Amino acid sequence: MKLFSQAINGIFRENPIFKLVLGLCPTLAVTTSLENALGMGMAATFVLICSNTLVSLLRKLIPAAVHIPCYIVIIATFVTAIDLLMQAYLPQLSKSLGIFIPLIVVNCIILGRAEAYASRNKVLYSFADGLGSGIGFTLALALVASVREIIGQGTLTIWGSLAIKDINPGPVTLAILPAGGFIALGMILAAINRFSEWNARKHGAPAPLPVNLDCRHCTMCSKSK
Repeated sequence: MKLFSQAINGIFRENPIFKLVLGLCPTLAVTTSLENALGMGMAATFVLICSNTLVSLLRKLIPAAVHIPCYIVIIATFVTAIDLLMQAYLPQLSKSLGIFIPLIVVNCIILGRAEAYASRNKVLYSFADGLGSGIGFTLALALVASVREIIGQGTLTIWGSLAIKDINPGPVTLAILPAGGFIALGMILAAINRFSEWNARKHGAPAPLPVNLDCRHCTMCSKSK
């Protein structure tokens, strides 16, 4: 039951994008189509699961003085693997995502989960945490991408040639431009925060506060102060 709860936690209560507001670079850059978002999400999920699992396995063997460099090497190994696999079997998607696949190495979600959770918990729980965070990241990317693609192009490209066309007869090009990414994400975050506040007050609870696991409370930053 605790494994399931940990996985669900990364999807809802500590969603990397909508709750922790992490990993915004790929969120804004690759969400011009649903296909790109799903590709990036699956790649990140693979790296999250594998790096969390390996960091947890080696957590007692990695010296505290060099744990961050070790985590980066582990993450880079799995990123290289998924990058080569995508180049071999999904060349068009790999070309579309471009540099953002290699940049998963420095994605704060991956390193953050390794440092904050996998380095302190057992393998199965770290696996569940990586799976939940990956699914949460993928769903968030898919939501932002769906909004931008429908408004900006009037289509919804699910995968390859599988697409829904002519959804929006008057597409607004701004939605798929960089500025449109900021606008779409901001509106979705505002809607989620408003719903959370309404739901809390409906049940007689105070308005929810920001999650204290975002970038402002990063354990790596606090150690350097």
